Amino acid sequence: MMTENRLEKCYGLATELGNRLKAKGWMMTSAESCTGGGVAYCATEIAGSSQWLERSFVTYSNQSKQEMLGVQTSTLEKYGAVSEAVVSEMATGALKHSGAQVSVAISGIAGPGGATETKPVGTVCFGWADIDGQLLVETHYFIGDRKQVREQAIETALQGLTQLLE
Repeated sequence: MMTENRLEKCYGLATELGNRLKAKGWMMTSAESCTGGGVAYCATEIAGSSQWLERSFVTYSNQSKQEMLGVQTSTLEKYGAVSEAVVSEMATGALKHSGAQVSVAISGIAGPGGATETKPVGTVCFGWADIDGQLLVETHYFIGDRKQVREQAIETALQGLTQLLE
């Protein structure tokens, strides 16, 4: 469970996102790995979120990323699951496999293990896509323990969706 301050911030971000989505008549979807459905959790804490949250994919394994979102084996092999190339395919795949108009994809290393020399704990890649062809990808390096990294990733995902709708 999130800390109280982070939970309040999450609800505020999800409420703002929901208002923007409703104003556009759009639905969102998420494709989550290291956050394990945290974006969808924040969204569904808001009453009436069924008006703007279409579905969520929790694709923790590489196999699930391939089967549910259409991530290419070659992309996973070349760049690794925690990469901008993979979240790009996750974000566009989430749109393709849902009825949503906007998506966010998240893959990262929350720790304490899993780090490499080039991808330390706290490395999280994000992809945001919409049906108009916008595709934005970013990599963030968060500081903190597993819980803190995941919380920061959820906040960043919600903020990015809101900004994409501006």
